[in-house]
Amino acid sequence: MTTDHGARLGEMARAFTAAVMAGDGPALAALFTPDGTYVDGFYGPFTGRAAIAGMLHEHFHGAGRDFRWDMVDPVSDGRIGYVRYLFSYTSTMPEAAGRRVVFAGMGCFELVDGAIARYSEVFERGSALAQLDFAPERIKKALLRWAAADAGRPDAAPHRAVG
Repeated sequence: MTTDHGARLGEMARAFTAAVMAGDGPALAALFTPDGTYVDGFYGPFTGRAAIAGMLHEHFHGAGRDFRWDMVDPVSDGRIGYVRYLFSYTSTMPEAAGRRVVFAGMGCFELVDGAIARYSEVFERGSALAQLDFAPERIKKALLRWAAADAGRPDAAPHRAVG
């Protein structure tokens, strides 16, 4: 992994997080290819620039405020890149209004011609939901839904076949 590619990913990550924190959907969407996909750890996939811009407005800024997102230690080979991150926000959802949520994660950027073709992430969703003080049954239901989606991925077939 060359430093040059990592530096470019770091610049892209700074623009990415600045757009999210500012609630600037068009700026975030412009970082993606026209048919790019943002796979959010809570809300799922959004494909196309209009959908990505709408996701930021409707889901992120519709459920929270005071966003802070720090992406660090970018590594990339120019085709794929990874960052560690720390993300936080204050919930505006009626059942959790005013609660501050902080979690760490990893972001994966799949790149085509210097733009994001696919962004996905991994973080401890249960920890985030617990910070919102969701009922245990609600947390379990969400975690089981996400676990089923993971197990149902086509690349998970060899894992399901063991045993």
